[in-house]
Amino acid sequence: MQISMRFSPPENSTAPAKSEIRPAVFPATDAFKELEKLIGLQEVKKTLAEVAAFTLIQEKRKQQQLKADGTMLHMVFKGNPGTGKTTVARILGRVFNEMGVLSRGHLMEVERADLVGEYIGHTAMKTKEMLKKAMGGILFVDEAYTLSQGGDKDFGKEAVATLVKAMEDSRDNLVVILAGYSLEMERFLTSNPGLRSRFPIQIDFADYDCEELFQIALQIYGRRDYELSSRARWKLRERLAQFARNHHPHSGNARYVRNLVEKSIRLQALRIIDKEPITRRDLVTIEDDDLPEPALLRN
Repeated sequence: MQISMRFSPPENSTAPAKSEIRPAVFPATDAFKELEKLIGLQEVKKTLAEVAAFTLIQEKRKQQQLKADGTMLHMVFKGNPGTGKTTVARILGRVFNEMGVLSRGHLMEVERADLVGEYIGHTAMKTKEMLKKAMGGILFVDEAYTLSQGGDKDFGKEAVATLVKAMEDSRDNLVVILAGYSLEMERFLTSNPGLRSRFPIQIDFADYDCEELFQIALQIYGRRDYELSSRARWKLRERLAQFARNHHPHSGNARYVRNLVEKSIRLQALRIIDKEPITRRDLVTIEDDDLPEPALLRN
């Protein structure tokens, strides 16, 4: 499913031709186009298109002196590793910057060790420092559920409380995204009675299927000026089908594909290094023998 960059009114629309209210237009930005080009993630793209449309429409309502809902853009990204959570967050920061929602649009990626201190008062100080660096952009808390796994005396709860306060105080120029495995994130959200309501946008990142993994691989090869022979394409598709059927839920997804591509490029280099002369075709072609055995790859 392609997400339209422009909303057009129906052809039979009876809206006044001279109306000052024009159709909402998504920003034709490089960031939004980059988001659309990502392989798969159709439900993710649909949800983010809704978020972008809502944000723009609220601004148009303000311009027409209509009531507008406050924009609360804090999110939860749930899914296995390698499903695009960090990549989407990075692009989303630029989208919000180009829409005027965030002043900088950068991504500040943190984990528990960046937020939680070792003694009383240290956690609030560390968390506030990270929030200060993230201001104007997105604070992306990876494996956020670890903030609630230390028991009642753990300082992780202090980090959560500090984050929640900043989310309210700086809602006009800060987006907080909590990310992690689906089941663990569900448990985390129930650990604090008011936490779920503060993250109105919750997005599930599904594992990639075989065809999506194959397209991701081709995309990576293409960006690096490589192409696969017919036998290599067949073998790659077979390998990825096997991976999609049998991989552990917490294994790499797109990371597995990236590791496979990089390993095959190294094996191709080893295969042709002593060849004389080396032609352009030799340099760009990945053969089936260049694809590594699954046992050689790290998930």
